[in-house]
Amino acid sequence: MKKTYAAISFASVAVALFLAVNATLAFEEFNVWPDVAPGEKADAAKPTYEYWKPETKTTDSVLIVCPGGAYNGLAYAHEGDKIAKYFTSKGVTVVVLKYRVPRREGLPKHMAAWQDAQRTVRIVRSRAKEWGVNPDKIGIMGFSAGGHLTLMTSTTSKTNSYDPVDEIDKLPCNVNFAVPVYPAYVLEDGADGPNSGKGNDSTMVGDFAFDENTPPMCLIHGDDDVYSPMGSIAVYAKLRKMGIPAEMHIYAKVNHGFGGNPTDEHVGDWLNRVYAWTKTMGF
Repeated sequence: MKKTYAAISFASVAVALFLAVNATLAFEEFNVWPDVAPGEKADAAKPTYEYWKPETKTTDSVLIVCPGGAYNGLAYAHEGDKIAKYFTSKGVTVVVLKYRVPRREGLPKHMAAWQDAQRTVRIVRSRAKEWGVNPDKIGIMGFSAGGHLTLMTSTTSKTNSYDPVDEIDKLPCNVNFAVPVYPAYVLEDGADGPNSGKGNDSTMVGDFAFDENTPPMCLIHGDDDVYSPMGSIAVYAKLRKMGIPAEMHIYAKVNHGFGGNPTDEHVGDWLNRVYAWTKTMGF
């Protein structure tokens, strides 16, 4: 009988803890597509996005966050959850995109994720009034493969990656600011992996289509990254030549994947630098 009581007591505590945790969740989760995503079978896993609402809103901008993972997985805890918590603590509305992975066979490595990202920008724009955000203050931040996805999304808004599925797809999919963080696959000598020649003598891949819709950017990278910081430098140079405002921080003796662990020291301060940049730019 004592074992029964103990089991019941333990179960009651577990249920109470579960309810308490879920009662304080900072986000709601939604499907990206109303039905099956483009090119997928009915039983395929569906991409989702999380809507994180700050307790006290300080800006009408909204930031879409794309974790990395080589387009094969998602580093959610490292480059999703922690990033959302940081920016919502600053009063910023955040959307964390859980785009489709792994890579789809027979398609460019980024295709499924790019479709999900363009669709998510349109969804955010469609829900701007409901969420109390400005449809002309939509930003995107991504890490590693998500950094490549950030560049894809911010430079190719005139190219539809999928056929329209509903009224939401009539909305534009351009973003108004972008933060590529140690973006991968930017240069030809690292188009699908670490840069073979450190990126020093390589050209940019042909994935991006910089145009008048390309927004201001803040680029973050480590100098010792195997995905060469020369990729970020190439993007910065392109933006500068086009007259698009840009900021760049390259941290000495720092490798790949430092992600969402903010401190006040050296690279740990990068999130504060990005937040300061968004304020300077009026977002």
